[in-house]
Amino acid sequence: MQKIDSLRQNDMMRHLLDALDQRQDIGHYGRLVFAMVARHFMDDEELVSRLARNPNFSELQAKALVQQVQSRDYNPPRREKIAQWQREQEFPICPGGDDPDACNLYRNLEFPADVYEKIGEYHEEKVLAQEEDRGGR
Repeated sequence: MQKIDSLRQNDMMRHLLDALDQRQDIGHYGRLVFAMVARHFMDDEELVSRLARNPNFSELQAKALVQQVQSRDYNPPRREKIAQWQREQEFPICPGGDDPDACNLYRNLEFPADVYEKIGEYHEEKVLAQEEDRGGR
């Protein structure tokens, strides 16, 4: 199975891919989510090409977004963050509405191991900081 087919296993990513294929404006946060996720499933050239299908979003802007996402090494966002971003734009990033599984990228997409390692490290650091905070009171 090609990596793009893997990406289409997720309803939200299929929705974003289809919208870009139809040259719809998926909005700032739609492009950001797409880049944060799709970079793990396609090469930079294909990612830029897909993003540049968004009306009024040039290839240069697409390259800049991909570079930003990669340089900051963003993890794919949690469902809650996607829902928050969706409220800030017109295009519906998450087509699943109130379904708790809708837009849960981790439910049916397999990311590289380092993504899961970074998430684990983040949660460990968060617990340590909370424990230190409690000890300092």
